[in-house]
Amino acid sequence: MGTLKTEPARSRPDLLAPPVMAALEAWPAEAPIDVDDVLVAPIDATLADTAAFCAAYEVGLEESANCVIVAGKRGGETRYAACVILATTRADVNGAVRRLLDARKASFAPMDEAVRSTGMEYGGITPIGLPADWPILVDSRVVAVPHVIIGSGVRHSKIALPGPAVGVLPNAQIIADLAKPAA
Repeated sequence: MGTLKTEPARSRPDLLAPPVMAALEAWPAEAPIDVDDVLVAPIDATLADTAAFCAAYEVGLEESANCVIVAGKRGGETRYAACVILATTRADVNGAVRRLLDARKASFAPMDEAVRSTGMEYGGITPIGLPADWPILVDSRVVAVPHVIIGSGVRHSKIALPGPAVGVLPNAQIIADLAKPAA
């Protein structure tokens, strides 16, 4: 986990967006991953973007994940989903994601919509604490990583958790080839 100084996320609500903290407080005791295995680390908010973060904190791109919000449209209806992919990949929005959303058209959700809908900061959106009716589409490579670093809902920290934990979040679906290798 590079040079990050982590501690249990529930002990640091100041480093989490309110929906993330609420999700951790409601974490089921029977979940296959203990809530205390969800860690958080403070970071410089100006280094929250993936490339800058990885370089500054010595975290490999292969253990850094991004959570992107996609809007799929069909017949005047918009459906949202979160896609969790490794930083070494890009979400296949126009292929796999569009089909999974049963949409005619899919694209990254506009920043203001993503922020308003999630209650999280742009550049810090995480799959923990998303709206209950949103699917969380997880590329199978994410759950294969022993530990993954992802947003915390705010730009001034990151969450570290076991990769398999992402696949057992509420509404998570593990999808092979949800992403393609980054060019």
